Amino acid sequence: MPLSPLEHDRRYGELDQVMRAYAGQPADDTADKPGAALTAYLRQTWRSRPWALAIAERQLREYADNPPGRLRLRLGEFYPIPDVGLPEGEIQQWLYCLADHIKHSIEEGEVPPTATPATRWEWHARFPELGQFLGGWFSQDMPDEFDDHDAAVDDYRSSTDLQLTARLVGELHELLALDLDESDYALAVAELGMEVDPPTPYSPGGWLALVADRISAPRAEYGPRETGDA
Repeated sequence: MPLSPLEHDRRYGELDQVMRAYAGQPADDTADKPGAALTAYLRQTWRSRPWALAIAERQLREYADNPPGRLRLRLGEFYPIPDVGLPEGEIQQWLYCLADHIKHSIEEGEVPPTATPATRWEWHARFPELGQFLGGWFSQDMPDEFDDHDAAVDDYRSSTDLQLTARLVGELHELLALDLDESDYALAVAELGMEVDPPTPYSPGGWLALVADRISAPRAEYGPRETGDA
């Protein structure tokens, strides 16, 4: 029978995170060096969820020790490894290689240096609320849903919990603190789901700064108007 969400997360939840890190990336890890996707996973997970690394190492190794047969995959009883561009006969050894790199990173305390996100997965892992904002309000459908960029920003601001808008402002400032070239900011917003250009005359970085200011401004609150004797 298919795995329940609880059983899936218990057995494969962190393995799935590792596999998601390889979306659009080559599985080019070697015994001597992790590839770009695994390096991005290690960098972000050390930064935000270091305890999850041991879980990933265990789940990768257990999956490699007990690879599922075709029947169990078809019945949904096992997590299906996504296509990473490797021949089926090489997947098991590749999983062991990933587990070995994660184990080495934990035991030796080798943490990838802080850097600008290198993969789409890492952009979203580091800036999750910004990804929600750009992907949800600035997709290619934005011109059909809103009059302009300001209207889309105001809709997000008015319909989103204050704690999430505060998180977005923090992520915007963190992204701007990377001090990237404008071409790199353009890449960043595209990776995070923005499918329309910033409004004229703003560059991507300039528009992000404008959005941070607009969302962090106090919301107007209107109450009953007090009247007094003339």
